[in-house]
Amino acid sequence: MGRKQCLLGDVLKFGNGKARPKSEGSRPIYGGNGILGYTAENNYEGEIIVIGRVGAYCGATYYENRPIWVSDNALAAIPKDNNDAKYLYYFLKKMDLNQHAEGSSHPLITQTLLNSLDIEISYELSEQKAIALILSSLDDKIDLLHRQNKTLEAMAETLFRKWFVEKAEDDWEGGKIPDEFDYVMGLSPPGISYNEIGEGIPMFQGNADFEFRFPKRRIYTTDPKRYAEKFDTLISVRAPVGAQNMAKEKCCIGRGVAAFRYKRNNDYYTYAYFKLKSLMKEIQSFNDTGTVFGSISKADFEGFDIIIPPNELVDKFQTEAKPIDDKVISNTFQIRTLEKLRDTLLPKLMSGEVLVKYEN
Repeated sequence: MGRKQCLLGDVLKFGNGKARPKSEGSRPIYGGNGILGYTAENNYEGEIIVIGRVGAYCGATYYENRPIWVSDNALAAIPKDNNDAKYLYYFLKKMDLNQHAEGSSHPLITQTLLNSLDIEISYELSEQKAIALILSSLDDKIDLLHRQNKTLEAMAETLFRKWFVEKAEDDWEGGKIPDEFDYVMGLSPPGISYNEIGEGIPMFQGNADFEFRFPKRRIYTTDPKRYAEKFDTLISVRAPVGAQNMAKEKCCIGRGVAAFRYKRNNDYYTYAYFKLKSLMKEIQSFNDTGTVFGSISKADFEGFDIIIPPNELVDKFQTEAKPIDDKVISNTFQIRTLEKLRDTLLPKLMSGEVLVKYEN
């Protein structure tokens, strides 16, 4: 397992980006935060590593193997000699280039800085490829699950819209949110009870904690005040109103979150999630200030008008949509497991702490 010490500029050739063209096409335009749009032109092709050059996304890295346009907010990196591009992409991610950026108020990464960084890498191409294969296999699976979730979520939304919006009957009962849902408005525990070491119960404050479907566990509290139960629908009720998630487990909710469950059957989390999602535009505009950056109160929810469909139709939707929704939930749990595995393996593979078998 051969390793060598060298400069980053010894294994990568860096190039500048250019102002994005005005033409439209199918080739991605990369900036510091990923794809900005598409054009008919390209200024790089083949295996390219894109690096955010300036600002908040300074040091962010992306891998492409097709013609692309690298904008002037990014740099391009091409492997030198007999080095594997995908391996070097993961190596840069492990380096966390943002920590090397110059300037605090307006961070910047330059070619000169990148060329001068001291590194230690594997010099055997077969080992580089083996490491890249392990990590890219995990990323490919994660990407597949994300794409599956997008399709499945759209299927469930389409089914809900078809049954409860497009085919809604004039004689369906009108009501308020409390007629169909039980809900809890969050209350923040005292700050002294917060910790990041896992003591107590997970706590979520608002939309800053939200990711796709489930919040990201960021903080714990040993003095919870109000709870969301597993698979409750979570809605942010402060700045901005209307971001939506689901509780992965029983958790504490701070004052920026409200938790909802279907009143007639608490296990109908699929119907609750998509019904509330269908109301989100109205919820976002129905708050104290009249803007999505205000807040919404318990009294506001109590006065919110909704249409209540027949129970038998809700039962039918729950029966047909729940397997779709459960697959989204299962995929999301698997994504987080794979991301944790990848993030654990990345530094260990790059440092040689974890060795891979490979053939020369």
